[in-house]
Amino acid sequence: MIITRTPFRVSFAGGGSDLPSYYREHGATVVSTTIDKYMYVTVNRRFDDSIRVSYSDTEIVDRVDDLKHEIVRAALRKTGIDRGVEISTIADIPAGTGLGSSSTLTVGLLHALHAYADRFSGAERLAREACEIEIDTLCQPIGKQDQYAAAYGGLNYIHFNRDDSVLVEPIICEQSTRRRLSESLLLFYTHMQRRSSDILNEQVTKTRKGTANRELGLLVRLAEELHEALCNNHPEAVGKLLHRSWMIKRQIASGITDPRIDEWYKSALEAGAQGGKILGAGGGGFLLLYCDPEEQGKLVRRMEALGLRRIPFALEGQGSRIIYVEE
Repeated sequence: MIITRTPFRVSFAGGGSDLPSYYREHGATVVSTTIDKYMYVTVNRRFDDSIRVSYSDTEIVDRVDDLKHEIVRAALRKTGIDRGVEISTIADIPAGTGLGSSSTLTVGLLHALHAYADRFSGAERLAREACEIEIDTLCQPIGKQDQYAAAYGGLNYIHFNRDDSVLVEPIICEQSTRRRLSESLLLFYTHMQRRSSDILNEQVTKTRKGTANRELGLLVRLAEELHEALCNNHPEAVGKLLHRSWMIKRQIASGITDPRIDEWYKSALEAGAQGGKILGAGGGGFLLLYCDPEEQGKLVRRMEALGLRRIPFALEGQGSRIIYVEE
């Protein structure tokens, strides 16, 4: 039996520029961190040659091709495992909420399957193969930042180059800066789940036409500013940079925001938040806010009064890990 634990991610700036439709022409950067919320994947030898997969549904099939779960089917093909295996997944966070759940699952599943087959798989291989599955095989209209964040872990400045290569650069800053950042970030669940593919398909279309390139270029520059601020130990700049980023991102595609989200965000600013954003493609999921610790009591009360649920979290410094092995 193999169990992997793979962290979810929070993206601060540059999100959307990591789609191939943009970075292959212009290059891109994002700033993101992993957090202490995880996807757990268990892979175990089955007593017969069938394949059992347990998630929100349960499948028992005789052939890989008969699996309905696209990611599991593609990962089994990628790793060459075709019989006698049982796979189960458990997540701390629901899917469709902007924390990169599908990519986190893909990375964690690949990690577990390679280990089950007695193969070592480093972060670069896990991220690259997860991108191949989601983008090339399954043709999902998504970018690359989630896979690399989940595989590598930590607070990173990630570069997506025109030749499809990716460079993960850890952000080096004082411990006090990292602590202040962690203490000043709050996460609220909106109770709204959404299909990111609709928003991302629109963004891809606009990028190919060139109508979203100005906004995406501005988001990349904000990621560069955020990286510089953190490296120079100025975490107090994060709130305003998040605000500027959100004001730009909400213009890229319809569905990124709506009147309810706008009202929540306006109320958050009135209650002391310096900035924030809806995570992921937008349209719901989690609202990330930056607020000085001394102002957070008022902010939390205001958000909870509006029906949002605070989810405490901390920064996670490690990526996908094998946490249990039994021969």
